[in-house]
Amino acid sequence: MEPEVKNEINTPDFINAEDTGKLTSFGSEENTGEEWREYVDKATEFVADLPKYLSEFFGQYKSPFVTIGLLLAALIAVRLVLAILRSVNDIPLLAPTFELIGLGYTAWFVYRYLLRASNRKELVNDFNELKSQVLGHRNNPPL
Repeated sequence: MEPEVKNEINTPDFINAEDTGKLTSFGSEENTGEEWREYVDKATEFVADLPKYLSEFFGQYKSPFVTIGLLLAALIAVRLVLAILRSVNDIPLLAPTFELIGLGYTAWFVYRYLLRASNRKELVNDFNELKSQVLGHRNNPPL
C-alpha cells in the first residue's frame, strides 16, 4: 500500500483566493492630481522664498563664514607660496645663491642694528614708529 500524496499547497490565511491577481487602486486620478498640485505649490512657494531664507541665513552666520573664508584663503596662499618655493628650489644654482644672499643680509642686519646699544635703540624706535603707523597713532613712550 502506497501512502496518499496530497497535492494541496498550504497558503497563509491572510491571502484570500478571491483577491489574487487583482490590483488595488489607491485613489482616483482626480485626487492624485490635486495632491500633485499641492506639492508643486509648496515647492514653488519655497523656491520663491529661497532668497529671503538665504539672506537671513548668511546674515545670521556672517562672521563664521568670513572666518572660514579667511582661513581657506590663508591655507591656499601658504600652499601656493610653498609650491613656488619648491619649484624655485629645483633650479640649479638658484637655491645656493638665495642662501648666500640671506646670510649676507643677516650679517649686515646684526652689524647695523644689534652690535651697539645706540643702534638697538634706533631699531626699537623704528619698530615703535612702524607699529603706531599700522595700529593707529598712540602715544607710546619709547623704550
